Amino acid sequence: MTIIDILSWICLLAGGLLGIVGGIGILRFPDFFTRAHPVGITDTLCVALVLLGLGLQAGWTLAAAKLLLIFAFLFFTSPTASHSLANAAIHGGLRPLTTEAIRKGERR
Repeated sequence: MTIIDILSWICLLAGGLLGIVGGIGILRFPDFFTRAHPVGITDTLCVALVLLGLGLQAGWTLAAAKLLLIFAFLFFTSPTASHSLANAAIHGGLRPLTTEAIRKGERR
């Protein structure tokens, strides 16, 4: 096993683990806005690590160039989509869960 293979597997495993952590964040947080935060952040880094690991496996080929283009597309669209969803929720009347609402026992 070469160093490239080891680095590739480290990136792939770290990306997979980060995806699992993001999924747990969706389940654990109480409202839409706190759930959108781990998804928006872990999604971008998870994809970056997985694509980096796949790019290391592919070497300097056309497949690696395509993976780089996929990363560039996702790097710009994923945070933008998260922001747009949160913005649409605000305009739709959904308000963030505040500490005052938690003290009063309100749940949304």
